[in-house]
Amino acid sequence: MISLLRTKLPAILPKPPSSFPTTMSASGSSRLLALAQQLRLYEPPAASPDEIEEQAMEETAGKVITQVGFQESATPIANQSDRFRPKRAAVLVCIFEGDSGEFRVILTKRSSRLSTHSGEVSLPGGKAEEGDKDDGDTATREAKEEIGLDPSLVDVITVMEPFLSKHLLRVVPVVGILRDKEAFSPEPNPDEVDAVFDAPLEMFIKDEHRRVEEREWMGEKYLVHFFDYETGGNKYVIWGLTAGVLIKAASVVYQRPPSFLEQNPKFKFPRHANTGTVMPH
Repeated sequence: MISLLRTKLPAILPKPPSSFPTTMSASGSSRLLALAQQLRLYEPPAASPDEIEEQAMEETAGKVITQVGFQESATPIANQSDRFRPKRAAVLVCIFEGDSGEFRVILTKRSSRLSTHSGEVSLPGGKAEEGDKDDGDTATREAKEEIGLDPSLVDVITVMEPFLSKHLLRVVPVVGILRDKEAFSPEPNPDEVDAVFDAPLEMFIKDEHRRVEEREWMGEKYLVHFFDYETGGNKYVIWGLTAGVLIKAASVVYQRPPSFLEQNPKFKFPRHANTGTVMPH
């Protein structure tokens, strides 16, 4: 389970799942069916002419175009060291229909015993393994291992643009639909997950439960968004990279931008890594 950021480059765009469903199970509601149809038409935004030219120049120089943290930056990162060769991973943005007809997304609270990002809210997911056919396979396999979600219950519909973690792990958000929420009984892996819960997806493009902090890194100011959410008597804070993915997913699903300013900076990385190149929490 990991926190996420996006990157944009045709050479590293997500691999389409090997078999998008052409129809959903009869158990899916008409609203879920309509959403599936909409999402199948989704395509990542095309790069601007300036970004394409910059990308060509950077590729010639032996670099990797990445977008560290935010949605519209094309950031060159040197790849001469192992640190600057991101490994591939995927996470599952699993959407289902709530009792009131709203779209909801499955989230987890990472185990407090984990060495990194302990106790933080995340999406189910992890690194790709050799036997995975595609990003959808990676995301659903990890969701099965982490929270007991049977892959047969999820229709993988589309993938979003890759994100890049602050530790340079390239992650593809895989959007799937849980047809029958009653068929899923969470079984969290205690080594990785303390809790499994769900939240309304639309919350991530609204302002009601959001607070924000301005931060600065390498001379660039940017905003970190925090969403406070309470359910089942428990309080959760969804923030940083995970919040960024959910803002993007909600914008795609509801076909409108967030009602707040995101303020995403264009980070420029130095050629050689040092302690200043890791993005602060």
